[in-house]
Amino acid sequence: MGGILSNIFGAGGSDGQDSPHSESATNVMSFHSSARWQLHFDSCKTSSQLMVIDFAASWCGPCKIMEPELRKMASTYSDVQFVKIDVDELSDVAQEFQVQAMPTFVLVKGGKEVERVIGARKDELLKKIEKHRAQQ
Repeated sequence: MGGILSNIFGAGGSDGQDSPHSESATNVMSFHSSARWQLHFDSCKTSSQLMVIDFAASWCGPCKIMEPELRKMASTYSDVQFVKIDVDELSDVAQEFQVQAMPTFVLVKGGKEVERVIGARKDELLKKIEKHRAQQ
């Protein structure tokens, strides 16, 4: 579904593979290139801003359930960076973060993982976002 959304909302590059983009009017960025992701991630390592990485797959039912919830969170928490990674598209990034189930939400600060939520657990994810964004 990420590819479809990329085409609908525009991905920046001519083929959507070179540039990250925000889905709709929210702050959810999608990456379609491991090199672009790595550049972005490296640039965030010196920041105290909380980043929530959503590891999902287009075929994953619970991921689809969480997608609108994640967009709401991105609209509510404009001081938090939300990123979506398709595990099939960027399997190397999923392996780097040792993702074994979808959805997996990895909360990162200063380039280091501070929390992880596995599964469509909206309330747990919200609590962890609240906890770590308060520590900025």
